[in-house]
Amino acid sequence: VLPPPPRYPSHSGAYGAIGAGIAPMIETNNILSNPEGPEYQFLVGEGTYVLKEDLHLATPPPHPSEAPVVNPNPLATTPQPASAGTKLSLISLDVRAAPPFFYNKGASTSTTLSSSLGGDIQEHPNEGRYSTEAGLSSDGGDGRGASLSDGVAPPTSSLTMVSAPAFGDGNTALAPANTKDAAKKKVAKPKNNMTKSNSSFISRVIVNESLAKKLQERPTDGVFAFANINRAFQWLDLSSPTKADYLTKILFTKAHCLCHDVNPTTKNIAHIDVIMGFSTGEIIWWEPVSQRYTRLNKNGIINGTPVSEIRWIPGSESLFLAAHMDGSLVVYDKDKEDAQFSPEEELATTNGSSTNGESDSSTNGVNHNLKIQINKSVHSKNQKTNPVASWKLSNQRINAFAFSPDNRHLAVVSEDGSLRIIDYLKEELLDLYNSYYGGFICITWSPDGKYVLTGGQDDLISIWSVVDSAIVARCQGHQSWVTSVAFDPWRCDDRNYRFGSVGEDCRLCLWDFNVGMLHRPKAVRFSPAPNSPASNR
Repeated sequence: VLPPPPRYPSHSGAYGAIGAGIAPMIETNNILSNPEGPEYQFLVGEGTYVLKEDLHLATPPPHPSEAPVVNPNPLATTPQPASAGTKLSLISLDVRAAPPFFYNKGASTSTTLSSSLGGDIQEHPNEGRYSTEAGLSSDGGDGRGASLSDGVAPPTSSLTMVSAPAFGDGNTALAPANTKDAAKKKVAKPKNNMTKSNSSFISRVIVNESLAKKLQERPTDGVFAFANINRAFQWLDLSSPTKADYLTKILFTKAHCLCHDVNPTTKNIAHIDVIMGFSTGEIIWWEPVSQRYTRLNKNGIINGTPVSEIRWIPGSESLFLAAHMDGSLVVYDKDKEDAQFSPEEELATTNGSSTNGESDSSTNGVNHNLKIQINKSVHSKNQKTNPVASWKLSNQRINAFAFSPDNRHLAVVSEDGSLRIIDYLKEELLDLYNSYYGGFICITWSPDGKYVLTGGQDDLISIWSVVDSAIVARCQGHQSWVTSVAFDPWRCDDRNYRFGSVGEDCRLCLWDFNVGMLHRPKAVRFSPAPNSPASNR
């Protein structure tokens, strides 16, 4: 008796259904539910976390013009289009202070927080509540989760991030010509009308018929959500009673939106700058309030490989950084036109050298080849068109990157299992680390910039000390690839840190680590003599 034929998982339900000749289940609307039961809550040291709402975003079917997947075999060697699942970002237009920096001592809470080596990190001395008493924030109380700073005074001390120079500072070619031009840039809108677009790149735009009314009546401290899922992009209002109803939904023709970011510098009630990166390598700058957009890197004129990650450069109103899957980092200006790009060979040779001449002096077991290939420098005088800068880091795809809290450094992780720490203001590679196994998928900085977390295909979360240029811990808790990591700034102090991680095993893990625990001596690796000092430890 022969075994039944293998049933290979498809890339998505709709694709697999079409390939099998079955009518696919088409999701058109988001679904909001309120699950109840002990399986939707868990108890930790500080209290009980309860799942309040579950918002399921509709997965768009493939475009009718898109060919169905003929062979969904995951081991097939035929190239598959780039996909990234669902990515979500939250933003509030409220201008109140950010969460207090945990290293800002001055209250008795710092003594309480650091008094115990393994104690739970409290948000408040009188903490003792369920998570249902607040919204998305850790201290809201109004159910909207609008701000992380309700009832909290801003920090009294400033950081070096305030004094960090702007990217490209000193290059007159990047400076605005005069104050009039600078004033125009602050209110610059994208060129094209999204709702009236006849571009073949965009399939359909669905705008909520009550959009203007909803924007006018919503609370100013409410939270907007932006989400990309396959070829769809949604704009949601999480402060609305009908939060499942999108404000705007964009369906693209064939390109998948892989990543996006919202500019916190320019956001206000009348203007929000959103950038999206696509599987075609193209980038869209979208302003949702006016429903206008501009298409950058059109037809991949600068770089034709998919955009795996995209972020606004901290403090910049117009510059953003995109990671392409050919291992390149490219800086774009949303206000500039694109032009055919070729590397500036002389510049790459001049600046592609070791940053400190000590690349072989490291003793932490890391292969340091401190070089970065600069195809175009931010200090180049040729700044009339995009790109503003271009760096080649690897021959494999860049999966994620993150800016440090001081706005001076950039941490980049790649499919080749490398973690790079870059001084992006000086365009210098400072450190290079390798994973335990496989590629890195995600990365984040601690709120004080002392540590970097990475997650990847080795099912581990790795904690790296930036100051010591070394790995300090590997955390085992997932049974599959770790897809995202993030610190909780409300539960960190000057010695204790709280972070969370999620993986393809569908687990959400919360972790606490302490500086004292990280710096404990390592176990002796040799067998000491019976009377030696080491044998009595």
